[in-house]
Amino acid sequence: MNSRFMGMVLVLLSLTIVAGAQTKTSGVVKCDKPSQPQKLDIGDKPNHSLIMAQIHCTWTKPMEIAGTETKEDTVTFSNEASGMKAQGHGFVVGTLASGDKFYARTHGTDKYNKDGTVESSDGTFTFAGGTGKVRRIAGTGTFKGKPDPDGNIIYTVDAAYELPK
Repeated sequence: MNSRFMGMVLVLLSLTIVAGAQTKTSGVVKCDKPSQPQKLDIGDKPNHSLIMAQIHCTWTKPMEIAGTETKEDTVTFSNEASGMKAQGHGFVVGTLASGDKFYARTHGTDKYNKDGTVESSDGTFTFAGGTGKVRRIAGTGTFKGKPDPDGNIIYTVDAAYELPK
């Protein structure tokens, strides 16, 4: 076998081992309406704007991470809205019941109803570290949200993570 082929085999084997070591978890989180959203119209076409806001979220069905449950999150995000859709990026600071915190970067899409309220929200996230037991957490996940009758968004979250030994 040539060394290039052998190197590729080793890389594939190591990826398989890492993927097998991930812990899967899921939960449901309720996010309040944004506090003090900032919206700036761009002016190039109707309904094209940049939005920045922060939201507080509470886990109604917590995920388990590192042997403890998720408790609450603060999400800070920016969206580019155009028509009935917005694309955005955000940053999550999540607090576990133990007091440890995890950090995640998000990318998602919001779709709006004709009245300007959120119809659906979905996207992906990547863990970006934390404190205590989750200081070096790594992994990814997805989220899908729908509004409740009060205008809060209820997200179903699925994640896969690993913690270095």
